[in-house]
Amino acid sequence: MHLHTFYSDGTYSPQDLVREAKKAGLSAIAVTDHDTVEALELSVAAGDEFAIEVISGIELSCDYAGSEIHMLGYFIDCKNKELLDKLYGLKKNRIERIHKIVSKLNDMGLKLNVESVLDFARYGTVGRLHVARALLKDKLVGSLQEAFQRFIGDKGPAYVCGFKLDPAEAINLIKKAGGIPVLAHPYTIGNDELIVEFKNLGLMGLEVYYPEHSQSMINFYLGLARELGLLVTGGSDCHGQAKSEAKIGSVMLAYEFVEKLKKAKRVL
Repeated sequence: MHLHTFYSDGTYSPQDLVREAKKAGLSAIAVTDHDTVEALELSVAAGDEFAIEVISGIELSCDYAGSEIHMLGYFIDCKNKELLDKLYGLKKNRIERIHKIVSKLNDMGLKLNVESVLDFARYGTVGRLHVARALLKDKLVGSLQEAFQRFIGDKGPAYVCGFKLDPAEAINLIKKAGGIPVLAHPYTIGNDELIVEFKNLGLMGLEVYYPEHSQSMINFYLGLARELGLLVTGGSDCHGQAKSEAKIGSVMLAYEFVEKLKKAKRVL
């Protein structure tokens, strides 16, 4: 329930993503590209072809006190005008952010061109994973992990946040588009008290099952979700070959989790 296509920073086309999901034995998936809905119609059509239920989703990038927060939205209306207008602005912000990141890298002696980064994002929104892939292609780093750890990770010297949404805006935007807002990979925030704050802002779910969540984290977030009355979701966060360790099907949930999301949507 957390998959990406090449319309954001994955490497699979919508058709290939659904095909891989079929091979993995999945019956339902959510396509949740970063700050774009461009892949959704093709993904749903591919789902019909391969007899897989495709949930229309998104992963909105937010700025909260200088930290990056990701908000998932499930069962959104991908033609909602307010959502589309906001995504157009976010796309421009992402391009500006890449220019700033590349400028910082250049100042550090890494001679990377903005065009090299944008080439990797030719289908849709551009992000840090595209920067990492461009650095790797130009042999400026030895791996994608090195790019993040040394340069563009959240604490890296070339990191730039630059997003114009805050969590409250993202939650409201998802709800106005008929969707269910869920906090993605909460361990990355480093402050679990914020989950209570986001709940008070209208957050409806928590991504409990995630490849980088240890069993103790899963147990903790399950307990917190129950305590706060939040829905539980999970997913591999698959980006295809761009994040080859996160494979489709590596995180599998029972279909009852989808049913609970559908039930919640019916009463929105």
